[in-house]
Amino acid sequence: MKILEPIQVGKTTFKNRIMFPPLTTGYEERDGSIGEQSFAFYNRLAEGGVGYIVIGDVAPAATFSPTPKLYKEDQIAPFKRLADACHIHGCKLGIQLFYPEYNVDALNMLFAQGKMQEARAQLHHDMQYFINEITEEDLNTILERMVNCAKLAQSAGVDCIEIHGDRLTGSLCSKILNHRTDAYGGSFENRTRFALSLVSRLKEAVPDMVIDYKLPVITPLKEGGLRGKGGLELEEAKAFAVLLEKAGVDTLHVAQANHTGNMADTIPPMGTQPYGFTVYCADEIKQLVSLPVSCVGRIVTPAAAEAVISSGKADIIALGRSLLTDPDFVKKCEEGNCGCVRTCIMCNKGCTDNIQNRAFLSCVLNAENGYEGKRVITPAEKKKNIAVIGAGIAGLESARVAALKGHTVTVYEKALKAGGQILIASVPPRKEEMMRILNYYEAVLATLPVSFRFGTTLLPEEYDNYDDIIIATGAVNNIPPIKGHDLPLVVSAWDVLAKKSIVFGNVTVIGGGLVGVETAEYLAHLGCKVTVVEMLDTIAKEESTTILPTLTKELDAYGVSRYTNTKLEEIHADSVTVTTAAPETESKTFIIPSDFVVMAVGAKKQALTLEDCKVPVHYVGDCGGERPSNIEHAVKSAYDTANAI
Repeated sequence: MKILEPIQVGKTTFKNRIMFPPLTTGYEERDGSIGEQSFAFYNRLAEGGVGYIVIGDVAPAATFSPTPKLYKEDQIAPFKRLADACHIHGCKLGIQLFYPEYNVDALNMLFAQGKMQEARAQLHHDMQYFINEITEEDLNTILERMVNCAKLAQSAGVDCIEIHGDRLTGSLCSKILNHRTDAYGGSFENRTRFALSLVSRLKEAVPDMVIDYKLPVITPLKEGGLRGKGGLELEEAKAFAVLLEKAGVDTLHVAQANHTGNMADTIPPMGTQPYGFTVYCADEIKQLVSLPVSCVGRIVTPAAAEAVISSGKADIIALGRSLLTDPDFVKKCEEGNCGCVRTCIMCNKGCTDNIQNRAFLSCVLNAENGYEGKRVITPAEKKKNIAVIGAGIAGLESARVAALKGHTVTVYEKALKAGGQILIASVPPRKEEMMRILNYYEAVLATLPVSFRFGTTLLPEEYDNYDDIIIATGAVNNIPPIKGHDLPLVVSAWDVLAKKSIVFGNVTVIGGGLVGVETAEYLAHLGCKVTVVEMLDTIAKEESTTILPTLTKELDAYGVSRYTNTKLEEIHADSVTVTTAAPETESKTFIIPSDFVVMAVGAKKQALTLEDCKVPVHYVGDCGGERPSNIEHAVKSAYDTANAI
């Protein structure tokens, strides 16, 4: 495979064409040092075969930003430890030079003086203010700090410096953000002056290190307008790429520009951007330069990565979320097991949402991500026969982990196929990407001592055939005993998504959680006139903040009515009675005409009880907790339970 071939980058050779791009992880210590969690994470990627890793957002100054920091000599040792570990696996390590969007020195002084309120007022978290207020003298100071950071990185044995072209550097380049009237603003030449000066100084200070430039491209939106603010539109980006090569940059990392306030622009969730959405930018830039070009953005499978490299559109493929999902992406390709790569579903639940909520990076499909070194599948002391009841995600993950430990596993599933709730969760618009979960388990379980018995369940006389039994029978849709709940027009959301129930006309969906709202969008897409009734003050609270804007836009486009702070009182043969009352307002009762009523008010666990069973029984997933949860809980509870057997 082309993606496994080495490539010369500057004075260095990358062992393959797979790169882990800079991501905010939240793994670093509070002082910005590379602690055990960071070390274990990056080392695991190197073990998995990645050729080039970039640590994201490394600050060259004492900032309040929750990112790695490298600005003084006593910070070298942890970076050196990581660089040495990566080198053992033949992996090159880079750091991404980053500068926050505020006056670091001024804020440090205010905090030191105890002027907390005044200091917080200056934390704009908007690069537009900073780049237009900062003086030329301060820009020169920042250049010196960045060069110092690079020198310290070189002392640590780090191989590459990536210039973050989407923060301070890229914002100065931007026509949209840069409104300066001095030597750093106005013309293309002036706007790119800081970036080119930084490249020149780095080449002089660390001539043997690889200089990588993250080149963010501001792209057009289908409906008009632009996506992204920091960076350059494609034509200017192409001209800038030529200048960067002349200045001595060794490789270009082409990416989507950000600074829009919506992380979905650069980390797009399922269905919101085409696959490989930056490849065309990389291709056009690559035609103008002779140095290696990497690209990133919804390149999910080994086959897709191989196609991009083989066609000459890029030289290196950067995989962010995909390597969180499966750090052995490269190793499996090397072993000829590309089909067993666990591919990202782009849900943004554990990664992007966690970072926005000040939690550390994780993956809902990979229980080990964020817990590298702590969650490790250990060989069983005694090999056993294990029965798993239920072939949903929790059951399949239990089977995988138990089999990898050395056990022999039999999975019982009363349906005629595996999948459980994924089979209905993947039905609403944009959600079909979730089926990649089942593709993964189908491929990997075929290589393990796991057998399936579909259309049946474990019988009492079979209990003693097994040493342990794992129950993963999930949950069922809950229909509360509201007056009229048994009328013919009432159906469950799960049955609608499973194509067991057909509805049409005026449809009222009771429940504005994620299932209810996605069912509403699905039905509106089919031509129904849909109304959503939700007791809470907002809908789809469980949805990723990167998906929610798209979901809301679609509901508006289809004319889906939404009533929040509204309670269902009664269901009639052709309508429902509801009462709405926002806080501190008078309640109001009214009728909503309804040809069908779809119940989506939650689920209840379906915990199978094995009477007179003397074999140890374990519950995982939705049937194992106090109440039904989500994919992440299903995977992690299954992993931990099976790994303990």
